[in-house]
Amino acid sequence: MKNGLLIWNAFLTLGIGYLLFAQFGGKKAVKPSTANTGNAGGEKAAFKIAYFEMDSLASSFDMVKELKAEMLKREDAINNELEKLSRNLQQKFNYYQQQANSGALTQEQSEAASRDMKNMDDEMKNRKQALDTEYSDFVMRRQNEIKSKIEAFLKEYNKTKDYSYIVSYEQGLFYYKDTAYNITADVIKGLNESYKTKKN
Repeated sequence: MKNGLLIWNAFLTLGIGYLLFAQFGGKKAVKPSTANTGNAGGEKAAFKIAYFEMDSLASSFDMVKELKAEMLKREDAINNELEKLSRNLQQKFNYYQQQANSGALTQEQSEAASRDMKNMDDEMKNRKQALDTEYSDFVMRRQNEIKSKIEAFLKEYNKTKDYSYIVSYEQGLFYYKDTAYNITADVIKGLNESYKTKKN
């Protein structure tokens, strides 16, 4: 179930792409009005973009670390259950094979054994599919919780910072960054403090 981390990375990339599209591509350009800027002399407000390092956030935010630990725990439980089902299937197959080799099975019993093996195999496949679906739903639900937590924190954080946009930096998505606008440490600290308070 090492797919969990791949799902996590894909989710984060899609989330960032969606946010960028919603912010930059989803709205029609509006001409700035100098009448309602709130500045004397009709000056435009400063346009500032801050960013945070998504990798650093993923490795330092307690909620993300807990999710990763829970994902590994669930993956182990799923693998253990599937291994047990596979062992049971193999043992039943060996038993029927031994009976067939010794000539102890009639034609009718042999057909019943084949049906039994097919039913066990189908049950194992269905169980695997159910476990995979349950796991994917769990990961998606928790990732949405984390995304909502980050968005809520940034909204509150930006009340005193006045950034026009706050984006997450991902390798290959942006080609230049001015570290003066790196708010990663603030975001990690604030999220962890908020998360600990709510947990307690």
